[in-house]
Parts: sequence; structure tokens; C-alpha cells
Amino acid sequence: MTSILLFGLLAAAANVLGGVVLVKAGAHHWGERSLKYLVALGAGFMLAAIFIEILPVTIDIWTQTANGQPSAEAVLPAMTLLLAGYLAIQFFEHTLAPHFHFGAETHPESFMRPSAAYTAVGGLWIHTFFDGVSIASAFLVNFKVGILVFIAILLHKMPEGFTVASIMLAAGRSTRAALTATAAIGAATLAGVIAIGILNTRMSNSVGYALPFSAGVTLYVAASDLIPEVNYKEEGNPKVSIVVFGGVALFYLLHKLIEG
Repeated sequence: MTSILLFGLLAAAANVLGGVVLVKAGAHHWGERSLKYLVALGAGFMLAAIFIEILPVTIDIWTQTANGQPSAEAVLPAMTLLLAGYLAIQFFEHTLAPHFHFGAETHPESFMRPSAAYTAVGGLWIHTFFDGVSIASAFLVNFKVGILVFIAILLHKMPEGFTVASIMLAAGRSTRAALTATAAIGAATLAGVIAIGILNTRMSNSVGYALPFSAGVTLYVAASDLIPEVNYKEEGNPKVSIVVFGGVALFYLLHKLIEG
């Protein structure tokens, strides 16, 4: 569990780093240009991780639970949890929060009321909590799944920190408040790791439930948060979109190289 906490801490630190990139003098435009490529790479890597690694592992877990008999009925609970994870982030990020997207906030009028900014940050807090759940659940399956999921999560951690700091600044909060918010979402990642560690000691099949739900969260982040941001940032430049395919290729390469 100590090694899993270390990976969670590294992911949390990347959140804070993303906020620092934004608030440091002169870093805004450099950071935004660089992060759009990181967003694209992360989106491709995350999508590949879900469909090539996490879902097959999840189906295998639930098939074994059903006495090794593969069937639609056996994996229905897992697919239901996947959908629930996806819809949960839709609710917290875009139903409760009035306005949310990854990257620098370009619509400060949306956050004139501080409560609106805190609601958006709260939605992101839920999302980052399940980043931690994903990391811990994957490592509890095996090292290969864990390290691949960790890399997938890590690739979008800086954009998360960049986003939350941007939201706070758009609401008129101080740079200190912006960095505090990034530290809070980093702490949420650690909380997710710890929660799975505790749950796993009390519930032997906890990973079978946590992994598909957190995969639904990751799918939402990749397909509904990151990919639209890539398409928006592309602005006729295909290089950004090509990086998405590079993320898929990078995952496939690491999937072949890393031993289970």
C-alpha cells in the first residue's frame, strides 16, 4: 500500500504543478500552448487504457465471480457501474457547475459569483478523488495495470491543476487561493487512494466495483472533457489532433513493453 500511496502523491503533485505553471509570471501563454498537447496526448492514452486494459480486466474479474462463465448477465453489473461513473461526472462537472472546461478560463463572466467557482472546483474535486480510486484499484489488480493507469491519470493531472487555478483567478480570487485549490484537488487524489486501501481491507471484491466505476469517470474525462478541448484548441491545426493518436500509440507501446 505504501508504494500505491507514493504513486498517488506523485499524481497529486502534478495537480499543484499545473497550478504553479498558470500563476507564475509569464507562464500563462507558454503553459497554455504546451498543455494543449499534453491534453491531447492524455486523451488518447486514457481512451486506450480504458478499452485495451481496464475493461478487459474488469470483464475478467466479473466473469471469475460468475464461476468463470462469460455472459452478458455476468458483466452487466460492471457495465452499469461504468455508466454510473460516466454520469456521475456529468452531474458534478456540468449539472451542478454552471460552466466548466479544461484549460485557461476564457469566460470570467461565468464566475462573477465566487460560489460558482467553488461549485466548479467541487466538481473537479469529485473527479480527482476518482483519479485516486483508479490508481489504487489498478495497482491492486497487478503492477502492469497499475502503472499504465497511473500514467494515463498523470498525463491529465497538470491540465487539471491549470484548470482549477484558472477558474479561481477568473472568479477574482488571489493566486494564493488558486494554489490552495490545486492543493485541495491533489489531496482528493490521495483521499481516493486511501479510501480504496481501507475498502479493500474490509471488502474482498472491492476492486470489482471500484475499477469499472472509476473507469466510467476516466472515460468521461477523456471523451467528454479532453477530446472536446482538443477539438476546440485545434483551430484548423491538425497537429494537435494527431497527438491524440500518438497517445494511443504510446499506450500500446508501453502495454507491450511492461511485464504484468
